[in-house]
Amino acid sequence: MKNKAFLKVGLVLLALYLIILYLVGIHFFGSVDLVSTELSQKVIPQFVNFPFSVFSLVGSLEIVSIILLILWFKSKNMNYIYVLLFFGTFHVLELLGKFFVIHPGPPAKFFRYDIPFIFPSSKVSTGNSFPSGHMARTAFLSIIILYIIYRSKKFSQNQKRIFYALTAVFFVIMFVSRIYLGEHWLSDAIGGTFIGAAFSFFSLIFL
Repeated sequence: MKNKAFLKVGLVLLALYLIILYLVGIHFFGSVDLVSTELSQKVIPQFVNFPFSVFSLVGSLEIVSIILLILWFKSKNMNYIYVLLFFGTFHVLELLGKFFVIHPGPPAKFFRYDIPFIFPSSKVSTGNSFPSGHMARTAFLSIIILYIIYRSKKFSQNQKRIFYALTAVFFVIMFVSRIYLGEHWLSDAIGGTFIGAAFSFFSLIFL
């Protein structure tokens, strides 16, 4: 029953991703994307440029891959090979989106990334920004971590609540930072969240 529930949730999230993809393709989010970026940079003080930039590195392909491998070695009783398989699969769909959906990222005037370093994976660019790979990886990783916490017998209920909250904070900060730093539009972040979450639920069927 639980596996069927995971499958249904994953399919719903994938359907939502396809809807967002279609709406982005017909430029439905134009003004919403612009207003959300302008508002975030108006409301959030610029002293977060550096910490947000450093934090965004956690959502890179390299770091998330390392975290998943660590979780694999720490949880040998879990079937992590499917986690890695679905992790790789949604990256293929991410690249297809960035190749075929004409959706240029925010212009340079919004760019606030503030450290002289990026991982090699971030140098790959198609000129389009939908969906956000950082948000896809963050959503995928967050759901896997939440599931591991839920299944763990090492933590008390109060400890689990704290870890749930920290994972939610991690997700929210990454979401806001993508838009605030001028790396992605709101629609990119939403699309990335849906596709990453969808494939994380697919992996939970086998985990």
